[in-house]
Amino acid sequence: MLDLKLLRDRPEQVRQALQHRRATVDLDGILQLDRERRQLETRKGSLQAESNSLGKKVGEIIRQGADPQGPEVVALRQRGVDLKAEIAQLEQRERELEEEIRARLLTLPNLPLPSVPVGRDETDNVEVRRWGEELKPAHPVLPHDEIAEKLGLLEIGRAVKVAQSRFVAMVGAGAALERALIAMMLERHIAAGYTEVIPPFLVNSAALQGTGQLPKFAEDSFRCAEDDLWLIPTAEVPLTNLYRDEVIPAESLPLYFCAHTPCFRREAGSYGRDTKGLIRLHQFQKVELVKVTRPDQSEAEHEKLVQDAEAILQMLELPYRVVELCSGDLGFAAARCFDLEVWFPSQNQYREISSCSNCWDFQARRANLRYKEAGQKGTQFVHTLNGSGLAVGRSLAALLENHQQPDGSIRIPKALRPFLSSRFLSEDGILIPAV
Repeated sequence: MLDLKLLRDRPEQVRQALQHRRATVDLDGILQLDRERRQLETRKGSLQAESNSLGKKVGEIIRQGADPQGPEVVALRQRGVDLKAEIAQLEQRERELEEEIRARLLTLPNLPLPSVPVGRDETDNVEVRRWGEELKPAHPVLPHDEIAEKLGLLEIGRAVKVAQSRFVAMVGAGAALERALIAMMLERHIAAGYTEVIPPFLVNSAALQGTGQLPKFAEDSFRCAEDDLWLIPTAEVPLTNLYRDEVIPAESLPLYFCAHTPCFRREAGSYGRDTKGLIRLHQFQKVELVKVTRPDQSEAEHEKLVQDAEAILQMLELPYRVVELCSGDLGFAAARCFDLEVWFPSQNQYREISSCSNCWDFQARRANLRYKEAGQKGTQFVHTLNGSGLAVGRSLAALLENHQQPDGSIRIPKALRPFLSSRFLSEDGILIPAV
Protein backbone atom coordinates (compact mmCIF):
# COMPACT_ATOMS: atom_id res chain seq x y z
CA MET A 1 0.00 0.00 0.00
CA LEU A 2 1.29 3.45 -0.84
CA ASP A 3 1.99 6.00 1.88
CA LEU A 4 -0.90 8.49 1.92
CA LYS A 5 1.52 11.22 3.02
CA LEU A 6 3.53 10.62 -0.17
CA LEU A 7 0.40 11.07 -2.27
CA ARG A 8 -0.46 14.20 -0.35
CA ASP A 9 2.99 15.79 -0.46
CA ARG A 10 4.19 14.69 -3.92
CA PRO A 11 1.11 13.96 -6.03
CA GLU A 12 2.75 14.69 -9.38
CA GLN A 13 5.65 12.35 -8.66
CA VAL A 14 3.20 9.58 -7.76
CA ARG A 15 1.04 10.36 -10.78
CA GLN A 16 4.01 10.10 -13.15
CA ALA A 17 5.22 6.84 -11.57
CA LEU A 18 1.75 5.32 -11.97
CA GLN A 19 1.65 6.49 -15.58
CA HIS A 20 4.95 4.67 -16.16
CA ARG A 21 3.17 1.54 -14.89
CA ARG A 22 0.30 2.29 -17.27
CA ALA A 23 -2.03 2.29 -14.27
CA THR A 24 -5.27 4.23 -14.52
CA VAL A 25 -6.24 5.50 -11.07
CA ASP A 26 -8.32 8.32 -9.60
CA LEU A 27 -5.60 9.97 -7.55
CA ASP A 28 -7.55 13.23 -7.28
CA GLY A 29 -10.48 11.36 -5.79
CA ILE A 30 -8.31 9.92 -3.02
CA LEU A 31 -6.78 13.31 -2.28
CA GLN A 32 -10.23 14.92 -2.15
CA LEU A 33 -11.39 12.32 0.38
CA ASP A 34 -8.25 12.95 2.39
CA ARG A 35 -8.87 16.71 2.42
CA GLU A 36 -12.44 16.13 3.62
CA ARG A 37 -11.19 13.81 6.36
CA ARG A 38 -8.62 16.36 7.56
CA GLN A 39 -11.24 19.11 7.56
CA LEU A 40 -13.44 16.86 9.71
CA GLU A 41 -10.53 16.30 12.09
CA THR A 42 -10.07 20.05 12.45
CA ARG A 43 -13.79 20.63 13.00
CA LYS A 44 -13.99 17.73 15.48
CA GLY A 45 -11.01 19.06 17.41
CA SER A 46 -12.63 22.47 17.67
CA LEU A 47 -15.92 21.00 18.91
CA GLN A 48 -14.15 18.77 21.43
CA ALA A 49 -12.27 21.78 22.77
CA GLU A 50 -15.56 23.69 23.08
CA SER A 51 -17.20 20.72 24.81
CA ASN A 52 -14.38 20.48 27.34
CA SER A 53 -14.53 24.21 27.98
CA LEU A 54 -18.30 24.06 28.34
CA GLY A 55 -18.13 21.41 31.04
CA LYS A 56 -15.72 23.53 33.06
CA LYS A 57 -17.88 26.61 32.59
CA VAL A 58 -21.02 24.85 33.89
CA GLY A 59 -19.20 23.74 37.02
CA GLU A 60 -17.77 27.22 37.55
CA ILE A 61 -21.02 29.15 37.33
CA ILE A 62 -22.78 26.67 39.64
CA ARG A 63 -19.99 27.19 42.20
CA GLN A 64 -20.60 30.92 41.85
CA GLY A 65 -24.24 30.41 42.88
CA ALA A 66 -26.14 29.85 39.66
CA ASP A 67 -29.24 27.66 39.87
CA PRO A 68 -28.38 24.18 38.45
CA GLN A 69 -31.89 24.08 36.98
CA GLY A 70 -31.83 27.69 35.83
CA PRO A 71 -32.09 28.72 32.17
CA GLU A 72 -28.38 29.62 31.82
CA VAL A 73 -27.17 26.21 33.09
CA VAL A 74 -29.86 24.35 31.13
CA ALA A 75 -28.85 26.16 27.93
CA LEU A 76 -25.18 25.35 28.47
CA ARG A 77 -25.95 21.70 29.15
CA GLN A 78 -28.12 21.47 26.05
CA ARG A 79 -25.25 22.95 24.04
CA GLY A 80 -23.07 20.20 25.46
CA VAL A 81 -25.56 17.53 24.35
CA ASP A 82 -25.68 19.06 20.88
CA LEU A 83 -21.88 19.15 20.68
CA LYS A 84 -21.59 15.46 21.59
CA ALA A 85 -24.18 14.54 18.97
CA GLU A 86 -22.34 16.55 16.30
CA ILE A 87 -18.99 15.05 17.33
CA ALA A 88 -20.48 11.56 17.07
CA GLN A 89 -21.73 12.32 13.55
CA LEU A 90 -18.31 13.65 12.58
CA GLU A 91 -16.60 10.55 13.99
CA GLN A 92 -18.95 8.30 12.02
CA ARG A 93 -18.23 10.22 8.81
CA GLU A 94 -14.52 10.17 9.62
CA ARG A 95 -14.58 6.36 9.93
CA GLU A 96 -16.41 6.10 6.62
CA LEU A 97 -13.83 8.31 4.92
CA GLU A 98 -10.93 6.35 6.40
CA GLU A 99 -12.44 3.09 5.16
CA GLU A 100 -13.03 4.54 1.69
CA ILE A 101 -9.50 5.97 1.49
CA ARG A 102 -7.96 2.66 2.56
CA ALA A 103 -10.14 0.74 0.10
CA ARG A 104 -8.93 2.95 -2.73
CA LEU A 105 -5.31 2.82 -1.62
CA LEU A 106 -5.50 -0.97 -1.65
CA THR A 107 -6.22 -0.86 -5.40
CA LEU A 108 -3.12 1.21 -6.23
CA PRO A 109 -0.05 -0.72 -7.44
CA ASN A 110 3.41 -0.18 -6.05
CA LEU A 111 5.58 2.57 -7.51
CA PRO A 112 8.56 1.53 -9.66
CA LEU A 113 11.95 2.41 -8.24
CA PRO A 114 13.78 5.18 -10.14
CA SER A 115 16.21 2.60 -11.53
CA VAL A 116 13.45 0.58 -13.23
CA PRO A 117 13.50 1.00 -17.03
CA VAL A 118 10.44 2.81 -18.35
CA GLY A 119 8.47 0.77 -20.86
CA ARG A 120 5.05 -0.37 -21.97
CA ASP A 121 5.17 -4.18 -21.78
CA GLU A 122 7.41 -7.26 -21.84
CA THR A 123 8.94 -6.19 -25.17
CA ASP A 124 10.63 -3.34 -23.30
CA ASN A 125 12.20 -5.55 -20.62
CA VAL A 126 15.99 -5.33 -20.45
CA GLU A 127 18.22 -8.37 -20.65
CA VAL A 128 20.86 -8.33 -17.90
CA ARG A 129 22.87 -11.50 -18.55
CA ARG A 130 22.79 -15.04 -19.87
CA TRP A 131 24.14 -18.32 -18.55
CA GLY A 132 24.71 -21.55 -20.47
CA GLU A 133 24.53 -22.38 -24.14
CA GLU A 134 21.18 -22.52 -25.88
CA LEU A 135 20.51 -26.07 -27.01
CA LYS A 136 19.91 -26.20 -30.75
CA PRO A 137 20.54 -29.88 -31.54
CA ALA A 138 20.58 -31.48 -34.94
CA HIS A 139 18.07 -34.07 -33.78
CA PRO A 140 14.43 -33.07 -33.20
CA VAL A 141 13.56 -32.23 -29.60
CA LEU A 142 10.07 -33.31 -28.59
CA PRO A 143 8.08 -30.79 -26.52
CA HIS A 144 8.16 -31.63 -22.83
CA ASP A 145 4.55 -32.80 -22.68
CA GLU A 146 5.00 -35.16 -25.63
CA ILE A 147 8.20 -36.77 -24.34
CA ALA A 148 6.71 -37.01 -20.82
CA GLU A 149 3.63 -38.84 -22.07
CA LYS A 150 5.73 -41.02 -24.33
CA LEU A 151 7.89 -42.07 -21.35
CA GLY A 152 4.86 -42.51 -19.09
CA LEU A 153 5.88 -39.70 -16.70
CA LEU A 154 2.51 -37.95 -16.55
CA GLU A 155 -1.18 -38.48 -17.19
CA ILE A 156 -3.12 -35.62 -18.69
CA GLY A 157 -6.35 -37.21 -19.90
CA ARG A 158 -7.00 -39.11 -16.67
CA ALA A 159 -6.20 -36.03 -14.57
CA VAL A 160 -8.75 -34.04 -16.56
CA LYS A 161 -11.28 -36.79 -15.85
CA VAL A 162 -10.62 -36.43 -12.12
CA ALA A 163 -10.61 -32.62 -12.11
CA GLN A 164 -10.81 -30.54 -15.31
CA SER A 165 -8.49 -29.11 -17.95
CA ARG A 166 -5.16 -27.65 -16.83
CA PHE A 167 -4.58 -30.34 -14.24
CA VAL A 168 -2.06 -33.16 -14.65
CA ALA A 169 -1.01 -36.22 -12.67
CA MET A 170 2.68 -37.07 -12.39
CA VAL A 171 3.20 -40.83 -12.16
CA GLY A 172 6.04 -43.24 -11.58
CA ALA A 173 9.40 -41.78 -12.57
CA GLY A 174 7.66 -38.45 -13.27
CA ALA A 175 6.46 -38.18 -9.69
CA ALA A 176 9.88 -39.26 -8.41
CA LEU A 177 11.61 -36.70 -10.61
CA GLU A 178 9.37 -33.90 -9.39
CA ARG A 179 9.98 -34.94 -5.77
CA ALA A 180 13.74 -35.02 -6.42
CA LEU A 181 13.66 -31.50 -7.83
CA ILE A 182 11.82 -30.23 -4.76
CA ALA A 183 14.27 -31.90 -2.38
CA MET A 184 17.29 -30.55 -4.26
CA MET A 185 15.91 -27.01 -4.26
CA LEU A 186 15.07 -27.06 -0.57
CA GLU A 187 18.44 -28.48 0.45
CA ARG A 188 20.32 -25.88 -1.54
CA HIS A 189 18.29 -22.98 -0.12
CA ILE A 190 18.51 -24.25 3.45
CA ALA A 191 22.30 -24.46 3.03
CA ALA A 192 22.21 -20.82 1.87
CA GLY A 193 20.59 -19.73 5.15
CA TYR A 194 16.86 -20.00 4.50
CA THR A 195 14.59 -21.45 7.17
CA GLU A 196 12.25 -24.08 5.77
CA VAL A 197 8.57 -23.61 6.57
CA ILE A 198 5.58 -25.82 5.82
CA PRO A 199 2.87 -23.14 5.90
CA PRO A 200 -0.92 -23.45 5.68
CA PHE A 201 -2.07 -24.04 2.12
CA LEU A 202 -5.29 -22.15 2.92
CA VAL A 203 -5.10 -18.51 4.00
CA ASN A 204 -7.62 -15.90 5.10
CA SER A 205 -8.56 -12.75 3.22
CA ALA A 206 -6.35 -10.57 5.41
CA ALA A 207 -3.30 -12.57 4.30
CA LEU A 208 -4.11 -12.15 0.60
CA GLN A 209 -4.76 -8.47 1.17
CA GLY A 210 -1.42 -8.14 2.94
CA THR A 211 0.57 -9.34 -0.06
CA GLY A 212 -1.57 -7.61 -2.66
CA GLN A 213 -3.70 -10.37 -4.20
CA LEU A 214 -6.85 -8.84 -2.73
CA PRO A 215 -8.93 -6.98 -3.58
CA LYS A 216 -7.67 -6.57 -7.13
CA PHE A 217 -6.98 -10.18 -8.12
CA ALA A 218 -9.78 -12.08 -6.39
CA GLU A 219 -10.82 -13.73 -9.65
CA ASP A 220 -7.40 -15.40 -9.97
CA SER A 221 -7.74 -17.33 -6.69
CA PHE A 222 -9.83 -20.30 -5.57
CA ARG A 223 -12.01 -19.47 -2.56
CA CYS A 224 -13.71 -21.47 0.18
CA ALA A 225 -16.33 -18.82 0.79
CA GLU A 226 -18.02 -20.36 3.83
CA ASP A 227 -14.77 -20.27 5.83
CA ASP A 228 -13.21 -17.07 4.40
CA LEU A 229 -10.26 -19.16 3.26
CA TRP A 230 -8.44 -19.19 -0.06
CA LEU A 231 -6.13 -21.76 -1.66
CA ILE A 232 -2.71 -20.13 -1.84
CA PRO A 233 -1.59 -18.85 -5.27
CA THR A 234 2.00 -18.96 -3.98
CA ALA A 235 3.79 -19.57 -0.67
CA GLU A 236 4.72 -15.88 -0.73
CA VAL A 237 1.32 -15.22 0.86
CA PRO A 238 1.59 -17.31 4.06
CA LEU A 239 5.36 -16.72 4.46
CA THR A 240 5.11 -12.92 4.19
CA ASN A 241 2.13 -12.87 6.56
CA LEU A 242 3.78 -14.94 9.31
CA TYR A 243 4.72 -11.70 11.10
CA ARG A 244 1.68 -9.65 10.09
CA ASP A 245 0.74 -7.00 12.71
CA GLU A 246 4.02 -7.62 14.57
CA VAL A 247 7.09 -5.57 15.41
CA ILE A 248 10.35 -7.43 14.75
CA PRO A 249 13.53 -6.52 16.67
CA ALA A 250 15.98 -4.97 14.19
CA GLU A 251 18.72 -7.34 15.28
CA SER A 252 16.60 -10.29 14.05
CA LEU A 253 16.66 -9.01 10.45
CA PRO A 254 16.97 -10.12 7.76
CA LEU A 255 14.63 -13.11 7.91
CA TYR A 256 14.97 -15.79 5.19
CA PHE A 257 12.20 -18.32 4.54
CA CYS A 258 11.75 -21.05 1.95
CA ALA A 259 8.79 -23.34 1.42
CA HIS A 260 7.62 -26.02 -0.95
CA THR A 261 3.87 -25.85 -1.51
CA PRO A 262 1.29 -26.62 -4.13
CA CYS A 263 0.00 -23.42 -5.70
CA PHE A 264 -3.49 -22.85 -7.07
CA ARG A 265 -4.39 -20.26 -9.69
CA ARG A 266 -7.38 -19.79 -11.92
CA GLU A 267 -5.17 -18.15 -14.57
CA ALA A 268 -8.07 -15.82 -15.37
CA GLY A 269 -7.56 -14.06 -18.68
CA SER A 270 -4.99 -16.58 -19.94
CA TYR A 271 -7.34 -19.03 -21.63
CA GLY A 272 -6.05 -20.25 -24.97
CA ARG A 273 -2.38 -19.84 -23.97
CA ASP A 274 -0.11 -22.74 -22.96
CA THR A 275 -2.99 -25.16 -22.60
CA LYS A 276 -0.73 -28.20 -23.04
CA GLY A 277 1.83 -29.58 -20.63
CA LEU A 278 3.24 -28.12 -17.43
CA ILE A 279 3.61 -24.44 -18.25
CA ARG A 280 0.30 -22.94 -17.12
CA LEU A 281 -1.69 -25.15 -14.74
CA HIS A 282 -4.37 -24.50 -12.14
CA GLN A 283 -2.32 -26.54 -9.63
CA PHE A 284 1.46 -26.70 -9.63
CA GLN A 285 4.38 -27.19 -7.23
CA LYS A 286 6.77 -24.40 -6.34
CA VAL A 287 9.63 -23.73 -3.97
CA GLU A 288 9.31 -20.12 -2.83
CA LEU A 289 11.86 -17.78 -1.28
CA VAL A 290 10.81 -14.86 0.95
CA LYS A 291 12.94 -12.27 2.72
CA VAL A 292 12.02 -9.67 5.35
CA THR A 293 14.70 -6.99 5.63
CA ARG A 294 15.60 -3.55 6.84
CA PRO A 295 15.19 -0.89 4.12
CA ASP A 296 18.93 -0.28 3.85
CA GLN A 297 19.51 -3.99 3.16
CA SER A 298 16.79 -4.69 0.63
CA GLU A 299 18.61 -3.88 -2.62
CA ALA A 300 21.60 -6.06 -1.72
CA GLU A 301 19.25 -8.81 -0.53
CA HIS A 302 17.37 -8.57 -3.83
CA GLU A 303 20.55 -9.28 -5.78
CA LYS A 304 21.30 -12.28 -3.54
CA LEU A 305 17.75 -13.56 -3.98
CA VAL A 306 18.17 -13.56 -7.76
CA GLN A 307 21.48 -15.41 -7.38
CA ASP A 308 19.82 -18.02 -5.14
CA ALA A 309 17.22 -18.73 -7.82
CA GLU A 310 19.91 -18.77 -10.52
CA ALA A 311 21.89 -21.34 -8.55
CA ILE A 312 19.17 -23.94 -9.08
CA LEU A 313 19.18 -23.45 -12.84
CA GLN A 314 22.95 -23.80 -12.87
CA MET A 315 22.76 -27.00 -10.82
CA LEU A 316 20.27 -28.33 -13.35
CA GLU A 317 22.55 -27.25 -16.21
CA LEU A 318 19.73 -25.31 -17.84
CA PRO A 319 20.52 -22.30 -20.08
CA TYR A 320 18.75 -19.16 -18.92
CA ARG A 321 18.77 -15.41 -19.03
CA VAL A 322 18.02 -12.70 -16.46
CA VAL A 323 15.83 -9.79 -17.54
CA GLU A 324 14.81 -6.70 -15.62
CA LEU A 325 11.14 -5.92 -15.99
CA CYS A 326 10.21 -2.50 -17.30
CA SER A 327 7.70 -0.29 -15.50
CA GLY A 328 4.76 -1.42 -17.63
CA ASP A 329 5.41 -5.14 -16.97
CA LEU A 330 5.92 -5.02 -13.19
CA GLY A 331 3.70 -7.11 -10.96
CA PHE A 332 1.18 -5.28 -8.79
CA ALA A 333 3.25 -5.35 -5.56
CA ALA A 334 6.73 -5.09 -7.05
CA ALA A 335 8.90 -1.98 -6.97
CA ARG A 336 11.60 -3.77 -8.96
CA CYS A 337 11.69 -7.26 -10.47
CA PHE A 338 14.08 -9.57 -12.26
CA ASP A 339 12.70 -12.53 -14.19
CA LEU A 340 14.67 -15.68 -14.84
CA GLU A 341 13.78 -17.17 -18.21
CA VAL A 342 14.85 -20.73 -19.05
CA TRP A 343 15.55 -21.96 -22.56
CA PHE A 344 12.99 -24.25 -24.24
CA PRO A 345 14.55 -25.74 -27.38
CA SER A 346 11.25 -27.09 -28.75
CA GLN A 347 9.91 -23.54 -28.77
CA ASN A 348 13.24 -21.91 -29.63
CA GLN A 349 12.66 -19.30 -26.93
CA TYR A 350 13.15 -18.42 -23.28
CA ARG A 351 10.23 -18.81 -20.89
CA GLU A 352 9.78 -17.33 -17.42
CA ILE A 353 10.59 -19.72 -14.57
CA SER A 354 11.04 -17.27 -11.68
CA SER A 355 10.14 -13.70 -10.79
CA CYS A 356 12.29 -12.17 -8.06
CA SER A 357 10.61 -9.06 -6.69
CA ASN A 358 11.54 -6.36 -4.21
CA CYS A 359 8.26 -5.00 -2.87
CA TRP A 360 9.92 -2.27 -0.79
CA ASP A 361 7.52 -1.31 2.05
CA PHE A 362 4.38 -1.85 -0.06
CA GLN A 363 3.35 -5.19 1.45
CA ALA A 364 4.57 -4.22 4.91
CA ARG A 365 2.17 -1.27 5.00
CA ARG A 366 -0.73 -3.50 3.98
CA ALA A 367 0.25 -6.18 6.54
CA ASN A 368 1.35 -3.70 9.26
CA LEU A 369 4.73 -5.43 9.43
CA ARG A 370 7.34 -3.30 11.23
CA TYR A 371 10.69 -3.42 12.97
CA LYS A 372 12.20 -1.51 15.88
CA GLU A 373 15.78 -0.48 16.55
CA ALA A 374 16.98 -1.26 20.08
CA GLY A 375 16.95 1.80 22.33
CA GLN A 376 14.98 3.93 19.86
CA LYS A 377 11.40 5.10 19.99
CA GLY A 378 8.99 4.33 17.21
CA THR A 379 8.92 1.67 14.53
CA GLN A 380 9.55 1.51 10.79
CA PHE A 381 8.11 -0.64 8.03
CA VAL A 382 10.27 -3.51 6.82
CA HIS A 383 10.94 -4.32 3.18
CA THR A 384 9.70 -7.64 1.78
CA LEU A 385 11.13 -9.65 -1.12
CA ASN A 386 10.04 -12.86 -2.82
CA GLY A 387 10.98 -15.12 -5.68
CA SER A 388 10.44 -18.60 -7.06
CA GLY A 389 13.31 -20.87 -6.30
CA LEU A 390 11.97 -22.45 -8.59
CA ALA A 391 8.66 -23.33 -10.21
CA VAL A 392 8.97 -27.13 -10.17
CA GLY A 393 6.79 -28.02 -13.16
CA ARG A 394 8.56 -25.59 -15.45
CA SER A 395 11.93 -26.80 -14.18
CA LEU A 396 10.91 -30.36 -15.01
CA ALA A 397 9.66 -29.30 -18.43
CA ALA A 398 12.92 -27.49 -19.22
CA LEU A 399 14.93 -30.47 -18.00
CA LEU A 400 13.02 -32.89 -20.25
CA GLU A 401 13.79 -30.75 -23.29
CA ASN A 402 17.35 -29.55 -22.62
CA HIS A 403 18.60 -32.96 -21.47
CA GLN A 404 16.71 -34.97 -24.08
CA GLN A 405 19.05 -37.35 -25.92
CA PRO A 406 18.86 -38.27 -29.63
CA ASP A 407 17.20 -41.61 -28.75
CA GLY A 408 14.52 -39.83 -26.67
CA SER A 409 15.99 -40.73 -23.29
CA ILE A 410 16.57 -38.11 -20.60
CA ARG A 411 19.97 -37.43 -19.01
CA ILE A 412 19.66 -36.42 -15.36
CA PRO A 413 22.03 -33.61 -14.28
CA LYS A 414 24.70 -34.71 -11.82
CA ALA A 415 23.50 -32.37 -9.05
CA LEU A 416 20.02 -33.92 -9.17
CA ARG A 417 21.03 -37.58 -9.18
CA PRO A 418 21.58 -37.95 -5.39
CA PHE A 419 17.94 -36.93 -4.84
CA LEU A 420 16.46 -39.43 -7.30
CA SER A 421 15.91 -43.04 -6.29
CA SER A 422 18.43 -45.37 -7.90
CA ARG A 423 15.63 -47.50 -9.33
CA PHE A 424 14.82 -44.63 -11.71
CA LEU A 425 18.44 -43.99 -12.69
CA SER A 426 20.87 -45.94 -14.84
CA GLU A 427 24.58 -46.10 -14.03
CA ASP A 428 25.37 -43.45 -16.64
CA GLY A 429 22.70 -41.05 -15.33
CA ILE A 430 19.84 -41.79 -17.76
CA LEU A 431 16.27 -41.70 -16.43
CA ILE A 432 14.63 -45.11 -16.28
CA PRO A 433 10.98 -44.22 -16.96
CA ALA A 434 9.35 -47.55 -16.02
CA VAL A 435 10.20 -49.83 -13.09
